[in-house]
Amino acid sequence: MSKDQPEHRGKGRPRAFDREQALHAALELFWQEGYEPASVARLCEVMDIKPPSLYASFGNKAALFLEAVRHYEHVYWQEPSARFLEEPDLYRGVAEFFATAAHILLSPETPCGCMLVLAAVNISPAETEIIAAIREMRMATKAMFAERLRRAVADGQIPADTDIAALSGALNALLEGLSLQARDGLSREELAAMASRAVHLLPARGRP
Repeated sequence: MSKDQPEHRGKGRPRAFDREQALHAALELFWQEGYEPASVARLCEVMDIKPPSLYASFGNKAALFLEAVRHYEHVYWQEPSARFLEEPDLYRGVAEFFATAAHILLSPETPCGCMLVLAAVNISPAETEIIAAIREMRMATKAMFAERLRRAVADGQIPADTDIAALSGALNALLEGLSLQARDGLSREELAAMASRAVHLLPARGRP
């Protein structure tokens, strides 16, 4: 073949499948339409794959939804949670975690409102597998608060008789409430002001 003639390459290799990009596209659709209305056809359309590829890669619609939610948790919440647990001062940790949460929940780069909370109120009772998995993930957040509060008791930052279960539940309830408020269209300033109240749920310091 002459060097001046272009080599015939046919159709070339198929474009590589970007799993993370596909998951984010699915996440956006589930957030916009809800789990039930988001059809497999629409999911394939936004993920730019065919139905056989969806089933081969993710199993089924329910498994795709749960993987998309876990992807959301990993990408947006893993780092803030780690910083919260590592912060030596409980009061600073709570204030910074909730300030970050308000930013995440209204960030233009993320679905508006936490998918764990929205999933909890938008899923049919018949979807028992999804409901159980989502509840487990939501309880993990409450457990995170409880873990940090127990350390604060051990460090003497909060009183030894602090009701850990009630306080961790209250912090978790505020976080979930912020998500619903974000979905309802609160401004960033309004949500941040609500988030700033989290530290006021804590008891007075056990020592200076």
